[in-house]
Amino acid sequence: MKNEFKGLIVQGDKKFSLKNHKTDFTGGYNKEKAKDALVNSKIELSHLQEKLYAAGKHSVLIIFQAMDAAGKDSAIEHVMSGLNPQGCQVYSFKVPTSEEYQHDFLWRHYKALPERGRIGIHNRSHYENVLVCKVHPEYVLSEDIPGITDVKKINKDFWKQRYQSIRNFEQHLTANGTVILKFFLNVSKDEQKQRFLDRIEDPTKNWKFSSGDIKERALWDKYMEAYEDAINETSTAESPWHVIPADKKWFARLAISEIIEDRLKNLDLKFPVLGADETLKLTETKNALLAE
Repeated sequence: MKNEFKGLIVQGDKKFSLKNHKTDFTGGYNKEKAKDALVNSKIELSHLQEKLYAAGKHSVLIIFQAMDAAGKDSAIEHVMSGLNPQGCQVYSFKVPTSEEYQHDFLWRHYKALPERGRIGIHNRSHYENVLVCKVHPEYVLSEDIPGITDVKKINKDFWKQRYQSIRNFEQHLTANGTVILKFFLNVSKDEQKQRFLDRIEDPTKNWKFSSGDIKERALWDKYMEAYEDAINETSTAESPWHVIPADKKWFARLAISEIIEDRLKNLDLKFPVLGADETLKLTETKNALLAE
């Protein structure tokens, strides 16, 4: 992996702080250079996806987390546009349904995992349970967890246990062949403001804007603290977080694509090799077709 992308990985071996990660970092790329590099990366991703599907040994879970207007949807659209849609599935997680509230917080995410050979993309994920729920602990009360009858009981020990549950969940997935790629799109508060204004000014983008986004923006500092805590608690050697500078969408897309490409290459994927009997059957079938 190129050095400009290595620095975006949070290995979990030292304390992570958002203030050390610039939101407008571009790694020496300009827009045109990044555009050309992204085209090449998407071509390589397409080849790797075919091997992933043919081998059928691993699945890939790609997680996107970010503040509103950070570019999650457009990143998914641009980076994944070169993949075969038959081998991909995208889930966008909203407020849990009444059925989902009847289960533990990981249940609905486990149901949405990709099978071997496929790529699953989670637009928001199980991390909402330690992000938005940490900023709004009253949401946890809807889970009807035994003993959690008041916001005051949602303390440090509660969050410690929840982080542990997430680490155990991801460790289990990794041990069973799922490659987990976690991306936090790190957008600045000023850039978010401009994107909100753009949505308001452009009638074709009005539908993307919600008044609720402004209410959450007012809690920016609390969200940044929640992200720092979550990344520090759940970035491991097997499933590290990638903090992607998101002020320049063109760089964010390239960084995401390059990181996914590098991770898939490290799997050393290969097309299955047929045994002697199957090879003989192929030869016989070929001869039969040629004899028609």
